[in-house]
Amino acid sequence: MSRATEKEQLFDEMAAFNRKLRSFFDARVAEQGLTLARARALFALSRRGPLTQKELAEELEIETPTLVRVLDAMEKQNLIERRSDEADRRAKRIHMTPDGITTFEEVHMQAKSMRADIAADISTDDISAALEVVRRLSANLQNLAGEKVQS
Repeated sequence: MSRATEKEQLFDEMAAFNRKLRSFFDARVAEQGLTLARARALFALSRRGPLTQKELAEELEIETPTLVRVLDAMEKQNLIERRSDEADRRAKRIHMTPDGITTFEEVHMQAKSMRADIAADISTDDISAALEVVRRLSANLQNLAGEKVQS
């Protein structure tokens, strides 16, 4: 059996790291009664403001029926509220409540602290180099995805 190439190792390590990070973060936010999906929704709403359910589903890259279940739970926790969209009465815009904003701020601070702890012994230069590589990989992937759509 041949050894994995460095490129294969890079992708395997990135995938493994992502799974571990998601699991670790999910465990941390569970302390606040959240799931990873609910926390991601709060982050998206804080970045982009009130979104329609469709926009939020696209932002989170999940199906709308899956999002509806997430939003139902968040509404029960008083983290969000659905309001009619003035431009389209059929659509609902998702707004964070004051409790949702407070919860977001707490989770955001946790995420910031986690990132600092995880990267504590990595130099700024190494972080910059890794960021450049990941950005180039993302751009290459985006280009490949665009080629597939055009084919």
